[in-house]
Formats: sequence, structure tokens, C-alpha cells
Amino acid sequence: MPEKSIEGIKYQDVVQQFIEMSHTVGCEVIEAQAEDDINKLIQKAYPDAKVLASNVQGIKADLNPDTVSKAQDLNGTDVGILQGEIAVAENGCIWVPQTMKERVVCFISENLVILVQRNNIVNNMHEAYKKINMTDYGYGCFISGPSKTADIEQALVMGAQAARGVTVIIKG
Repeated sequence: MPEKSIEGIKYQDVVQQFIEMSHTVGCEVIEAQAEDDINKLIQKAYPDAKVLASNVQGIKADLNPDTVSKAQDLNGTDVGILQGEIAVAENGCIWVPQTMKERVVCFISENLVILVQRNNIVNNMHEAYKKINMTDYGYGCFISGPSKTADIEQALVMGAQAARGVTVIIKG
């Protein structure tokens, strides 16, 4: 059987397309400058947050999903800060591999901050899947904005099953 090549959509400016799609799916986006302190950007975005959880190096957090004794200890997290591996301009989603012991931080936090490197923004899902290497970890998921659901009346509800808000910080 001949191999079929599927290219997928390409954008002139993948960063701008990613930002636009992120806004469409309900995210806030911050383009960090080289001199910006990421901790200060997070504090400014969530000034009322009392409990932050993260295992990302250099991030100040009250809880670390690698060192809590059980997943339930992360209940009550106001902001979970994650490192995204790949961001997709086509649909505004971000691949988040399980680089932490307790992956529940991705879903139990009231709000998420996902850090992503500018040079890790790809055009489309075809490119994203080519870059994912599942041998490095056992679990990962694409996160696209805050949790969304709609009832039979088509009323959109944000944050019903997971994060109520997502802020993406683009670095680099």
C-alpha cells in the first residue's frame, strides 16, 4: 500500500494564529518578554490566588504535584502552572505531557497557566503528532482553553468539569 502524505494547513504567522485561536477557545494569552519575571506575570494575572501548584522549575508555588502525598492534597488549588510542550496554531490547543507525579493538577485547579516556548508552536495537529514522543512519559493530553460544556438549551458553561480559566504565557 502506498504511503499517503497529509500536509495540513500552514500559517504565515503561527504565533499570531495561535493567539487568535486561543482567544476563540476562551484563553487569555501573555507574550512574555525576555526580561519578564514569569512569577510576577502569574501574580498579576491572578492577584487573588492563595494556592498555586506547580513542579515547573523557577515557578514559586505552595504545592508541588511531585511531592504531595496524595492527589487529593491538590484540591483547593487556585492556579496550577504547567509546562506545555507543543502549541497548535490550528486550534489553540497545547500538548501537556505528564511530567508530574499527580496529573490531577491539570484538572482540579480552578485556573491554569500553561507556559509554552514560542519556537514550539506548530501549524497543525499533523505537525504536533509528529513531535510527540510517548516513550518519555505514560500520559499526556491536549488542553484547549477552560473546561466547556453545553446543555440541551445550548447554554455554554465554562469551568464545569475542570479549569474555569486558562492563561497561556508564550516565552522566548
